[in-house]
Amino acid sequence: MSAPDLTEHMLETSDEYRGRLLHVKKDRVRLPNGAESTREYIVHPGAAVILPIFDNGDLLLERQHRYPLHRDFLELPAGKFDPDETELACAQRELEEETGYLARQWRQLPTFHPCIGYSDERLVYFEARDLSYSGHDMDEDEFLEILRVPMADALEMVGDGRISDGKTVMGLLWYARYGG
Repeated sequence: MSAPDLTEHMLETSDEYRGRLLHVKKDRVRLPNGAESTREYIVHPGAAVILPIFDNGDLLLERQHRYPLHRDFLELPAGKFDPDETELACAQRELEEETGYLARQWRQLPTFHPCIGYSDERLVYFEARDLSYSGHDMDEDEFLEILRVPMADALEMVGDGRISDGKTVMGLLWYARYGG
């Protein structure tokens, strides 16, 4: 028995909004049963997410204010892909820009899709090891506090809700179960 074809086919597309980061599209689609419907979604460039791990197992986290929720969050370093930039190059650039650290060892981890109902965003995870401090090179509109946290403490913060950022929760829980 073969699986049913659930593919939706785009008939027409339009740009509803195009900003500096987000691009919202609205497509008219043909459904698997032949009927038509619309799909609205965000086109996102994707991002690299870094798990910077010190030799003793401590983790490098950032505390950053996130305007949409008007509060600070503890997060893994991350940043969106620039056009024509490799995923690894993005991870390396973002780690240095945001934290001031370089890593000599890089390992690509899985890719996750955090918002499949309304966005094509993909998060490509990397483990970064053999860290050395080189100095900050943050963007002029970026304000961060860099924290060194034992991995067990970070996982405890996920458990009690002090870490609630989705990309960070996904990365830490995956790493604790499969990556370390």
